[in-house]
Amino acid sequence: MSQIREADLTRFLVEEQARFYRLAYSCLKNREEALNAVQTAVCTALEKRDSLREPDAVRTWFYRILVNVCTDQLRQRKRVAFVPPEALDTGSYEDPLPEDGSLARRVDALPAEVGTIIRLRFYEDLSLKEISAVTGCTLSTVKTRLYTGLKKLRVSLEGVEIE
Repeated sequence: MSQIREADLTRFLVEEQARFYRLAYSCLKNREEALNAVQTAVCTALEKRDSLREPDAVRTWFYRILVNVCTDQLRQRKRVAFVPPEALDTGSYEDPLPEDGSLARRVDALPAEVGTIIRLRFYEDLSLKEISAVTGCTLSTVKTRLYTGLKKLRVSLEGVEIE
């Protein structure tokens, strides 16, 4: 069984860090939580790199770790009191969502499992097979959720007038 070298994993994590942050932010909608999620996922990946059976699958393996960390943070929100955004200092990362946020808000309104698949497919450009590996769902479930989500988005956008 071949293993990924630590240097290769580190290079991958550094090169793709902006994408990881974007995915975490799209799930959590909070800069500090997104940064924390990426940091936690990176530490987990480095600690568990021996569990990666196929070095070619590093991308889906890491996305699965990151999605799981984001899901855990969303579950813990009920137990945490947040600091108001105006009390936080502005960091070097900017929020990656468009200014009007209309599409992002509509994706957020979808059920969590559908929104995650939409984000992985269109924000992160993962294939359906990769999304299946990341989410642990069957390929047919991923397709069903993706097309259900796209249909709901289309219906909600049809009511919006384009200026």
